[in-house]
Amino acid sequence: MEHMNKFNLEQFIDDLDELHIFLEENQLNQFIRYYELLVEWNSFMNLTAIIDFDEVMKKHFIDSLSLIKAYNLKCEDRNLNLIDIGTGAGFPGIPIKIAFPGIKVTLLDSLKKRIKFLDEVISELELDNIEAIHGRAEDYAKPDKLREKYDLCVSRAVANLSTLSEYCIPFVKKGGKFICYKSERLTEELLNATKAISVLGGEIEEQVDYYLPFSDIYRNLLVIKKVKKTPYQYPRKAGIPSREPIKI
Repeated sequence: MEHMNKFNLEQFIDDLDELHIFLEENQLNQFIRYYELLVEWNSFMNLTAIIDFDEVMKKHFIDSLSLIKAYNLKCEDRNLNLIDIGTGAGFPGIPIKIAFPGIKVTLLDSLKKRIKFLDEVISELELDNIEAIHGRAEDYAKPDKLREKYDLCVSRAVANLSTLSEYCIPFVKKGGKFICYKSERLTEELLNATKAISVLGGEIEEQVDYYLPFSDIYRNLLVIKKVKKTPYQYPRKAGIPSREPIKI
């Protein structure tokens, strides 16, 4: 995959350097091919509003990899098992997989068309130990499916924190973590979700505030540790967590 000479990667490499992430040439090529596929498929289906190369590199790829500020992704010797809920076009799961190939990744999304795109990316980039699953979080978090099977659950999905916690915490093993990406400071939303997080077996560990490298783009990562098993009645049936979030 000789794609590197078509694009200027200087800013991307500087951004990676700021995150203390160092990639081989083949990994940089994988990111470029991912970008090309994103733009190609975006021409006939809605994957992202951002298609400029530098913006995708920073606002999707670097943003996804910023997880390293809250979680040591380099500990590949422990065979980290990660699930990305509501992955959309593959963020943050695929960038994490490219940069840290030892991590086992599951991508879950409710839109079949997106799964076809993700399967194409996985195939083109020759990624292994990664799968894209079509379905709803409420269904796959059942005991006979993927419930409490993951060390780490991540999500960049747009939903209020109470709803997102009900979608995500059931997938996490006791002792594991759920980390959600947010683009605004969590104050009232966090307050309103505290009860839900506790009921679902989680405990707020920390909130990591930062700006994307060499920018004024604010982000934060909320880290929730799974301290006890999620009660069997959660998550509730499809649609209920978004319509009726668990309240204080």
